[in-house]
Amino acid sequence: MKPNIVILTGAGISQESGIPTFRDSNGLWENHDIMEVASPEGWERNPELVLKFYNLRRKQLKDVQPNEAHKAITKLQEHFPVQVITQNVDDLHERAGNKNVLHLHGELYKVRSEKNPDLIYEWHDDLHIGDLAEDGAQLRPHIVWFGEPVPMITKAAELTANADIFIIVGTSMLVYPAAGLVGYLRSDVQVYYIDPNAKEINIPNPLTVIREKAGTGLPRLVDKLIEQA
Repeated sequence: MKPNIVILTGAGISQESGIPTFRDSNGLWENHDIMEVASPEGWERNPELVLKFYNLRRKQLKDVQPNEAHKAITKLQEHFPVQVITQNVDDLHERAGNKNVLHLHGELYKVRSEKNPDLIYEWHDDLHIGDLAEDGAQLRPHIVWFGEPVPMITKAAELTANADIFIIVGTSMLVYPAAGLVGYLRSDVQVYYIDPNAKEINIPNPLTVIREKAGTGLPRLVDKLIEQA
């Protein structure tokens, strides 16, 4: 039986496609204080600013393409059962042909009722004040903001617990609860950590740290795993 591979991806994999990360610039995201545009308090204070911010993010997303790291995952899925857990809100995994993608922090191309988080809609255009869900509530970005629960973390933990190989790509391993997923791994699971700034992780698992960008490190690892199968 082939090993079950789970891949945790972060902002670094999207950054190589041209999507900026807020953690690289003193907590500012596109010149906005992150709490202004990614918190319930920011939404209550100035929903128009928040909507404008995410409308721009949606437009940006249409101008970028998946990179070699995303494509490597598609290649890996041709040989192994693979589950992707991503902290990213873009759709680059899906556009690259990646299957079984779980978005921990929401999705840029979805919106939801501000009163009922289960009323979720596909949305590729601008969102405005006055755009309402079927329950009559204002629609908001389907994004997990700072201070909000991460509803998909339980499912992510279950997937991690069933991993035979765990690959971490393009994340600082500083953002919780995602960084805590390694705690659900069986102790014999091989972990690969690919990131230019990767630091050792305090886990009992066999760990291989690959200090490279996702677009070079992941394709090389994928080829190695396929050769060894």
